[in-house]
Amino acid sequence: MATLTLKKPAAGAAKPRRAPLRGSGAKPRPTLAQAQAERAERAERETQRGAEPARPAAKRPAQPAARSAPGPSPKPLPKPAAKPPRPPLPPARPATANTAFSKRPARPEAPPPASGPQHAPGSVRLSKRMSELGLASRREADEWIARGWVRVDGEVVAELGARVLPGQQVSVDKKARTQQAQRVTVLLHKPVGYVSGQAEDGYEPASVLVTQANHWREDRSGLRLQREHLRHLAPAGRLDIDSVGLLVLTQDGRVAKQLVGEDSAVEKEYLVRVQPAEGGARLSAEGLRLLNHGLELDGAALRPARVEWVNDDQLRFVLSEGRKRQIRRMCEAVGLKVTGLKRVRIGRVALGDLPAGQWRYLGADESFV
Repeated sequence: MATLTLKKPAAGAAKPRRAPLRGSGAKPRPTLAQAQAERAERAERETQRGAEPARPAAKRPAQPAARSAPGPSPKPLPKPAAKPPRPPLPPARPATANTAFSKRPARPEAPPPASGPQHAPGSVRLSKRMSELGLASRREADEWIARGWVRVDGEVVAELGARVLPGQQVSVDKKARTQQAQRVTVLLHKPVGYVSGQAEDGYEPASVLVTQANHWREDRSGLRLQREHLRHLAPAGRLDIDSVGLLVLTQDGRVAKQLVGEDSAVEKEYLVRVQPAEGGARLSAEGLRLLNHGLELDGAALRPARVEWVNDDQLRFVLSEGRKRQIRRMCEAVGLKVTGLKRVRIGRVALGDLPAGQWRYLGADESFV
């Protein structure tokens, strides 16, 4: 087997120079002036090319037909059949007005809604009739009607809002009478600093004084305070926060109607301490006459009253109505200033010896009218 021996070049001998690869020769870079000249030439050629007329496309020379094997010549293709003529278009329809946005014909007016139920002439609500007869308050009457405790001409009426004629007979069940008899009325000597109804401006209602500790020891009704007695206990009439005296709290709607109903004429008696207004003089005889009759409040004339002197600085007022702050406003109208007001009687029930801040029950033998 032949062996090749590679000889190293002698030291110091020059290496043979290899021939440059094809296309790898370095091309000299043009100068700036040459590059600008070349760009100017290209721009000029582009301009001339765009200005020259378009040259017709050169026709390619006809290619010689391909030689085919000898044989019969091909049959000519049949000509397509002529298309039948189109039928004439139908005549255009006459244009019609667009009524999509025109005003629609007015719809017939709907019949007026049926009115409410027709009531017999002269009829009234059953609850109102019971209140007029003194059987119960309207709230109590509605409660009894719902429970089936009310009869009209012997027939039970359990429908709220039922109406009756004045000549019809109205009666109530014994259960209603028993329930009504269990409702209590409280007589309270209200002191200064308590409001008659709901709490207001940080002041407590007078009903908070109805406790066992404040029950008057000399109460002769024989009743003892029960939790049920405090339910729905509401004032029948009011006294200002600065006024004192007899205040009625009741669960009985009949009592409330007697004292504060629209047609109530129960007398209320007051002792009023007065003094002449600042810079004023003592009440004249004409002023006293106006207090008895001749004044009006809020544009409405007051009912006749009884007003008389008790002593040098105290008047007795007996009124048959109770407007808001009525006595104080009456005194202001004649030049007087009220410095104290105490209610001492309502109807036939007097405050008596009941101490301030204490209360008692209205006895079974007592009545306001």
